[in-house]
Amino acid sequence: MTLKTTLALSLGSNIDAQRNICLALDALASQFSALRLSSIYESESIGFAGDNFLNLVVAVETELSLVLVQEFLKQLEESQGRDRTQAKFSSRPIDVDILFYGDDSGAALGIDLPRAEITCNAFVLLPLAELLPKTRHKPTGLTYEALWASYDKDSQKLWPIEFAWP
Repeated sequence: MTLKTTLALSLGSNIDAQRNICLALDALASQFSALRLSSIYESESIGFAGDNFLNLVVAVETELSLVLVQEFLKQLEESQGRDRTQAKFSSRPIDVDILFYGDDSGAALGIDLPRAEITCNAFVLLPLAELLPKTRHKPTGLTYEALWASYDKDSQKLWPIEFAWP
């Protein structure tokens, strides 16, 4: 029997964002079945002048290896027109980042887990704290709820929006 691992993903889009978030959620649902979703938040772009982003966090239980998860997510992004030649901070139809994969930590497959963006960006931390409040952030030992409680909420503005996905 294969053990399931909790996988948390950050989704963001600022190009036809409602449509692209729905398409990404459809693809994730077909791959992982039971998705747990945070609220959807709108925030200003960070690191460049661009349209506002829609962001959320998705949690799933998976038997897939980290390698297979990463391959699937890259294909998902590319199928929605993600251009990896663009600058790191730029507009995009969809961005799906692995926030954490179980208790894995350190560098794996070119990414550091858990991702540093968790504690740096409100658009990641707030939805994560909402979805998995009692889960502990391994590097700090604090829950996501506690990390959000101590976050400088004036540093980045975000607000929940109405969003319908089946």
